[in-house]
Amino acid sequence: MDTRLTPEQLRHGCDLTPFGIKSSADLSPDQSVLGQGRALDAIQFSIGMDHQGYNLFVSGSTGVGKRELVSRIISAEAASGEAPHDCCYIHNFDRPNQPTTLILPQATGQRLHNDLRRLIEVLLLRIPAQFKSDEYRSQLQALNDEFQQREEMGFKALGQKAHELGIALVRTPGGYTLGPVHDGKLMTPDAFKQLPDAERERIKQAIDTLNEELTELVHEVPRMHQEHQARIRELEQDTTRGVIDPALNNLRQTYGSHAGVLAFLDTIHQDMIENVDDFMPGEEEDRIPLHKRARSARFRRYQVNVLVGHADNGGAPVVFEDIPSYQNLVGRVEYEAHMGTLTTDFSLIQPGALHRANGGYLIVDAQKLLAFPFAWEGLKRALRNREVRIDPLEKIYGISGTRSLEPEPVPLDVRVILIGERRLYYLLKQYDPEFATLFKVYADFAEGLDRTRENLDSYLGLITLLIREEGLTHFERGALEAVIEQSSRQMDDSDKLSLNRGQLLDLLREASFWALRQGASLASREHVDKAIAQQRYRSSQYAELLQEQIERGTLMISTTGQAIGQANGLSVFQLGDQRFGKPGRITATARIGSGRMLDIERETKLGGPLHSKGVLILSACIGARYTRHQPLSLNASLVFEQSYGPVDGDSASAIELCVLLSAISGLPIKQSLAVTGSVNQQGEIQAIGGVNEKIEGFFELCHARGLDGSQGVIIPAANEPHLTLDPAVVDACRDGLFSVHAVSTLDELIELLFDRDAGQADSEGRYSPATVNGCVQMQLQDWAEQARHLAGPARD
Repeated sequence: MDTRLTPEQLRHGCDLTPFGIKSSADLSPDQSVLGQGRALDAIQFSIGMDHQGYNLFVSGSTGVGKRELVSRIISAEAASGEAPHDCCYIHNFDRPNQPTTLILPQATGQRLHNDLRRLIEVLLLRIPAQFKSDEYRSQLQALNDEFQQREEMGFKALGQKAHELGIALVRTPGGYTLGPVHDGKLMTPDAFKQLPDAERERIKQAIDTLNEELTELVHEVPRMHQEHQARIRELEQDTTRGVIDPALNNLRQTYGSHAGVLAFLDTIHQDMIENVDDFMPGEEEDRIPLHKRARSARFRRYQVNVLVGHADNGGAPVVFEDIPSYQNLVGRVEYEAHMGTLTTDFSLIQPGALHRANGGYLIVDAQKLLAFPFAWEGLKRALRNREVRIDPLEKIYGISGTRSLEPEPVPLDVRVILIGERRLYYLLKQYDPEFATLFKVYADFAEGLDRTRENLDSYLGLITLLIREEGLTHFERGALEAVIEQSSRQMDDSDKLSLNRGQLLDLLREASFWALRQGASLASREHVDKAIAQQRYRSSQYAELLQEQIERGTLMISTTGQAIGQANGLSVFQLGDQRFGKPGRITATARIGSGRMLDIERETKLGGPLHSKGVLILSACIGARYTRHQPLSLNASLVFEQSYGPVDGDSASAIELCVLLSAISGLPIKQSLAVTGSVNQQGEIQAIGGVNEKIEGFFELCHARGLDGSQGVIIPAANEPHLTLDPAVVDACRDGLFSVHAVSTLDELIELLFDRDAGQADSEGRYSPATVNGCVQMQLQDWAEQARHLAGPARD
């Protein structure tokens, strides 16, 4: 059976001749969402569903354009939507530590903020002017004169009554006093004692009576003073109302349809009347401009903190939160330092992303969100309760000892879009019970699509779109074919096209760069090949170091001759977004034993679980093929020689099995062939990944040592559709200097490696001794006989 692949099978090229185009200039840009119909339906379903919990989780590989597509769809939907209300905070005059929310129509919040600031500026000018007016001063003087007159008249009447009784009312620094009078002068104590007893008794009774009246009059004075002060306050309030009422009435007429604004204006009105002194400038404040005085801390309670404002026709908001910390999501309360003390009020409340996105869409990177403490819990709480509550982190930690603001929660209506890896989605789905109730929609972006004629039309339209958006030079038909072939190579499948826009755009940019560098008006296939080669070259230093070690013999790899228990396997190294293949020597030893298969990689903890699984399959396959009617009397060991790092995967299990068979049978294996492929218990060769890189890695080594036509690579037949090999490999195969074989069974692989018939088992499972399988079976039978002989006769 001929297993050699033809050059046409080694590189499934793209032929755009039937499309009738000469370059991308003949094509029209394609704005459609190529290959992402499933994800597009999920996104549109999420943004169209009005019920709670239908938030969206978007996943897909890096570079497929999920962020761009989500942004484009959400932005288009938001542009046609209605802008939400403005969200404001105002001072709570009853409970200052609990600011109140004020929800206003679009663009109303900032307008109210400006109107209130102008109101303060007007009142700062008019109120002092009114209190300095002649009218106010005359009214105040009249009140003062009236009070003074009432006080004087009371004492004057008491003094007149005392005079009639021969007693004088005298005002001293300590107050008023009463004393007898003789000849218009106060009597001395000695003179008073010389008066007749009856006269002294009369005077004492008169003084006692007058003292009672004097005491009552003295007690009346504070009441008169309070009444006077009350009348002065009433005058001040009336004067203040005369200034404030017209200004506030204008605002009431402007915002008459907003009950919340009217209630706030009422509380402002009352507070301004009670605190009119705040509008009186001090000596130093007279030199401060009016607009700066209006912004001072004493007038903040009359302002509006516009947390989030919107234009009249701005559409629904779309917020991309790049740093989704807890405070950046739910908002925070800031503090001011004054005289060594931190203070805060409602005006220092800052909005979070949820406030800004309220009524629209919030887009967040899931990985970043989960990295910030309490951010995920804060987001879930807001979505669950449909409100945004600003709680400081110290309160959540339970260590808060300082009284802070407790702003009233803001009602929330938002659609959240999380963008992250599939792994995160399934982890959250499994371990967070609330996740499924809050994020009911999953948009999974595809990495590739079928390489059909219809899809090629759209893909060429996408290439043309990117070329025009980036201002690149147009691509010839050959260059477009090379781009499509590279796209299939990135998918490891010639029947697929990669949807990784990032890689596609990089290739187009770099090919255009080389075309312009060489003065070409159109990018050709050579320029695309140059761009691909340069991409590999920039990341190939480690690969070149390995190649150098192999060529110098430091890493021992044979590409000629034959050897027993030794063969060349192929491995793929992944470094970032670049990967390359290199051969590795696999050796095995076999001897009589108890059926133990020693995996040295596993014993040294360098072998991964997939590699260990492949080795266990080898033991089962050997037993099933060669020793169905007797114990497997074999001790064998397998190892990747000169491998000093972790080894995983089962893509070398087929060659490992052949190396074991060589060690058992003593038959040599061709060293000019390298093998990749896994084997199952039935002896079938299974497909593996990285087939192009593996073939090219062995070809590079053989090419450096000199191609003689005997070298080649054996791959699973199932990998044939995945081949998009480098043209140098294809040309060498076409010239008969190199070969690529595809096999589907273990026997086909054996015949190529051992260069003899593998052999077919008869009805009893026996193989011809002249075949490879027969030699293996005979050796295992011999070891089984020796094992029974060494064990001795059986005992009863």
